[in-house]
Amino acid sequence: MSAPLVVDLLLGQVEARPEAPALEDSLGTKWTYADLKHAVDALSDILSDKGVTAGDRVLIVSENCGAAVAALFATWLMGAVAVPVNARQTGHELDRIIAHAAPRAVLLTSAVSSDAVAHSARLNASEIEGAWGTLDLLCLPVSPADIDRDVAVILYTTGTTGDPKGVMLTHANVRFGGQTSANLRAMTPADLIYGVLPTTHVFGLCSVVVAAIHAGAPVRLVPRFDVRAVYDGLRDGITLFSAVPQMHALLMAHARANGLDVLGSATLRYVSSGAAPLDPTWKREAEAFYGVAIQNGYGMTESTAGTAATRNLIGDPDTSVGPALPDIEIAIDQASAADGVGEVLTRGPHVMLGYFRNEAETARTVDAQGWLHTGDLGRIDARGHLHIVGRAKELIIHGGFNVYPPEVEAALNDHPDVVQAAVVGRQFEGDEEVLAFVQVAKDSGLSADILRAFVRDRLAGYKRPARYVLAQSLPAAPTGKVLKHKLIETFAAELA
Repeated sequence: MSAPLVVDLLLGQVEARPEAPALEDSLGTKWTYADLKHAVDALSDILSDKGVTAGDRVLIVSENCGAAVAALFATWLMGAVAVPVNARQTGHELDRIIAHAAPRAVLLTSAVSSDAVAHSARLNASEIEGAWGTLDLLCLPVSPADIDRDVAVILYTTGTTGDPKGVMLTHANVRFGGQTSANLRAMTPADLIYGVLPTTHVFGLCSVVVAAIHAGAPVRLVPRFDVRAVYDGLRDGITLFSAVPQMHALLMAHARANGLDVLGSATLRYVSSGAAPLDPTWKREAEAFYGVAIQNGYGMTESTAGTAATRNLIGDPDTSVGPALPDIEIAIDQASAADGVGEVLTRGPHVMLGYFRNEAETARTVDAQGWLHTGDLGRIDARGHLHIVGRAKELIIHGGFNVYPPEVEAALNDHPDVVQAAVVGRQFEGDEEVLAFVQVAKDSGLSADILRAFVRDRLAGYKRPARYVLAQSLPAAPTGKVLKHKLIETFAAELA
């Protein structure tokens, strides 16, 4: 018997509940599971007619919509490998991924994304219409089937430099990630999930879409984060909302700017945050705003999203990322540890197969015992809860002292006029200086001097930023995550 595939989750829902709602999107699409299966079947027939076979890669250049989900499951139905890429990538970035992934076909969600339209025109793709709605399609010369047939998806990680790094996740990885996320959130068919996290990112793909289909819970997909639309959408029957801290911060800033203190949803029951550590003050404010507990979690693309997560009650001061999820191990690499802080290791059914066409990097990242070396620094407390203190590569050594950027960011985020802060280090006169990039609320009047005074009692002298750059926005990935490697380049003039 062959191993279960991700598409089997959809087939199970179609068999058990064909007329139950599956998804809706910003184009007015409202599909039952039977509708979704019909779209998947029709699209897989088109791809097959165009020569796509098992083992081929299908690049899906998209923003969130029903057609993007149909493209994923159509690819899996025929045994091909999905390669989701956010349409907001530049042409240069997309070309590098195409060259590395060697796809047989490229699908683009032109109906919902102006960026996809631009890519389609540049690539000379053709429009196809059917049960899936509208997509653009480009067929390429036959790609070599040099990939493990267990691979379901290749995800290219945000902010990589040099050669692209494509994370290969198997069908077992993706099914495990979806099931674990659904169980953690206690998802049921009575839920309505807000899908603003991109399905091209592991968080949106596994913890939202696959989790929802596993549980039979409908998803409302929106193509990108718009603070006013999200604020209004969350008040319209939504029960579960997963996001990154930057999204939460922008929502609360929007509410304050409109004289509102709380979201005021009668249905919201679960809110989670991921991709960055929580600050105690921010956590209290967010819980007061949403009216429910803020659950924190930790994961990465290479670990199929979830590794650890909290299950706290509202008001719990815990700012950890919680204990390891079921069937997952976490540990601290003792060879790198100092004062209990070291590189976070994890092992279990969530660990990737490896990097596509990069065996050397795979061997450096996953050791012979199956431990994934995350590159994140953390510690495990007496309860077994994991605390993330930063990225190993982002550690700043200033004056001989270790400075962990999340700690400095937390102090800055305590200021009511700060939407979010990002801290990096820069070589300066034989040392590293601490640089703070701060997104401020509109018309706040906040200044660098005010922030210097604000953090004076919150941070030891060696942790205080040497330079502050205040801006209305910071460079960010489609998920909302700040792209720290672009900060110094983006604000070079301000730092000169």
